[in-house]
Parts: sequence; structure tokens; C-alpha cells
Amino acid sequence: MAHSARNWKGARTPQAIKRDRQAERRHAVNQPRESAARTLVAKALRVAMAGDAEAVATAIPAAEAALDRAAKSGAIHPNAAARRKSRLVRKVNAVLAGVAVVGTAHATKTTGRAAAAKAAKARVAASRASKAKGEQTAVGKARAAVQRATRGEPATTPAEPAATGTSAAPATTRKRTTRTRATKPASDQAGTPEQATPKPRTRTRKQPEA
Repeated sequence: MAHSARNWKGARTPQAIKRDRQAERRHAVNQPRESAARTLVAKALRVAMAGDAEAVATAIPAAEAALDRAAKSGAIHPNAAARRKSRLVRKVNAVLAGVAVVGTAHATKTTGRAAAAKAAKARVAASRASKAKGEQTAVGKARAAVQRATRGEPATTPAEPAATGTSAAPATTRKRTTRTRATKPASDQAGTPEQATPKPRTRTRKQPEA
């Protein structure tokens, strides 16, 4: 009998089941430490913005210790812990010096939906204009004419004159001159009687050797 149902999406092999158990244990240990480090770092920033020097002197070492514990247990990378401690100290020093600290929140979009849609249409039109090289061929020109006809646009051809105040100049026509080749007389074409009559060919057979 199968140890799991057919619609089971999780691990089936013993190795995969063991990996799931290990991941659950690691998550149970690492997640609280990482959360505590984030909480203490945010608390240190709030205390620094409040302006209490004694509370800052106590909150910063607590936040740094929490980051070290998280790095030691493997919840975060040691380099990440060092980076967070450095940023925390710089922000606290900037707040105590009277400099405004910029938050790390995600930037919000300032463009409205209508403006974004208009910009998207402009980008699409520009890309189509840059890629519209099919009209250079005869097939492309025919396809473009069919599309203009289906959209109800007037089909413009290069033969139509421009609508200006002056009338277009009439096209000049060229007359073709026919050339006739002089035919040679029959005597020249046939040549001499010796040349006209072919000479008979004689073949010599090899006699077999005795």
C-alpha cells in the first residue's frame, strides 16, 4: 500500500522527507532570531529620533548583539550582519547630528494610469515605426495598402500628385526608334559550294592480330 496519496505534492522519498524535517527545525530556530534583530534595529532608530542619548547607548549594543546572534546561528550571512550594524550606526549618528534620515521604504509610483497608458502606446508606436521595413518590398507595400483600406484610410500612391496650388507638370513621352538589321544575301549566308557540302568521313577498322 502506498505511503502517500496520489494527489500528494510534497516529498515522497526518505531523503526528501528528512530534508523537510531539517528545514522545519532550522526555520524554527532562525526565524525568531532574525525577527528579533530587525525589531531591535528599528527600536534603536526610533530611540535615536526621539533624542534620548542614554536610551541610544543601550539600544545600539542590543541591536548589534542580536545581529551577531543571527549571523552565528546562520539566520543571516555574517557580511549582512556587519552591513546592517554599519548602516545602523551611521543613521543614528546622522539623526543625533540633526540630519534627516531617508527611510528604506519602496518608492511609490508618481505616474497616473492615464499617463502610463499614453506612454505605453507611444513606446509601441515608436517600436512599430522602427521595425516597419516590410513596406520597402512589393509584398510589404501591398499588405500596407490592404491594411489602410480595411481601416478606411485613403490609399496613397506615389503616382498621385500632391494637393498644392500649382498643377503637376505633364509627363514627357519618349518615342521608341525601331532599328532594322540588314539581312545578308543568300550567297554570303550559304558560303562557297565547298563549304556548304560536308565532306564524307571515312573510318578505318583495326584488323585483329593473328
